[in-house]
Amino acid sequence: MESQNKRILTLDIIKGISVIGMIIIHTLLVYANVKSQYETAVGSFIVFLGRGTSIFLICMGITFMTSSHQSLKSALKRGVLLVFGGLLMNFMKFMIPVIFNFAPDNFIQKYGWHAPIEQQYVYLVQLGDILQLAGMSLLFAGFIRAYVKNKYIILALGLFVALISREVSGLTLDYPVINYILDLLFNTDYPAYVYFPVFPWMAFIIIGMFFGKWFQELNYDIKQIFRKMLYVGLLFIAIGAPLVFLYGDYNYNGFYHMGPGGVIYFAGWTLLFLWLINTMTTKVKENRFIRVLKYCSKNLTSMYMIQWILISWGKGIFGYRQHEIGYVSVLILFYIMLTFSVQTLVDMIRKKKTLIDFNSLSSDKTALK
Repeated sequence: MESQNKRILTLDIIKGISVIGMIIIHTLLVYANVKSQYETAVGSFIVFLGRGTSIFLICMGITFMTSSHQSLKSALKRGVLLVFGGLLMNFMKFMIPVIFNFAPDNFIQKYGWHAPIEQQYVYLVQLGDILQLAGMSLLFAGFIRAYVKNKYIILALGLFVALISREVSGLTLDYPVINYILDLLFNTDYPAYVYFPVFPWMAFIIIGMFFGKWFQELNYDIKQIFRKMLYVGLLFIAIGAPLVFLYGDYNYNGFYHMGPGGVIYFAGWTLLFLWLINTMTTKVKENRFIRVLKYCSKNLTSMYMIQWILISWGKGIFGYRQHEIGYVSVLILFYIMLTFSVQTLVDMIRKKKTLIDFNSLSSDKTALK
């Protein structure tokens, strides 16, 4: 089976849409006032879209299992790079506006601080976001991929992460560096510190790995794997719904720190959504829009960092959570264009560097002759 057949167009489309979606969501969250976010149809719909994190994570798990880079070393290396990438992104998001004095006062007041806030530098840089979640998760997922060959054991591990998440939440020790790692794994202090703790959110990635392994066993039969997603998704919804709606204090307790029932319930709806999108896109032919989405999928990590940095810097220009939905709609279009422009510039720099390295290597080979 050729490697290109291992790629699933539906996943590329969804990841591509998620890039554009996160620009829309983050622009709204940063610039729209509370009324525009929760009391308008457009704002409420965009906030609802922000609950789609599980879709991205399950897609990540599937592609992690079918990636051409299968070594444990590559997984650990990427995991570490993503964690440090998240720290670098936080530095650029928060510290640059503070250092150059264009952070809006009401953003600082959100944390109950008063300018100057130099003593809070470390706190802002350490904020836990989805890059830290992905990076920390890969440190576990790499070992699972390398040593667990039975797909049902992979699924059991994902469900186990969900099952114990409520029991281990909030675990801390009185050692700064170790405590930060524990916060990324188990923190419950939303929204101030860690948005996506590894427990329970890693469960979605491992569930995706289960389907990635199943996809391999089905000889990369796309139609069959999405049919399996439909059946498992319906089962998960049937199991998760009563847990969430009857025992919600333990099994849900908010989107960012859900318990086992919430993970199963959201995973079920995510799998159902993936099946639906695949059904809708089965006969879609390559066109300009699809190529744009595939470009976004390919550059997902860098575009995630770029849009967050740009949107965060803009607080000093456009203000923080002050605007009506019409004004924010214009900003959304602006940031979509700006993100693509900066990503294009990054691509040009990469290509130029690659060309220089290639020319240098060719010169060295010529000199050795």
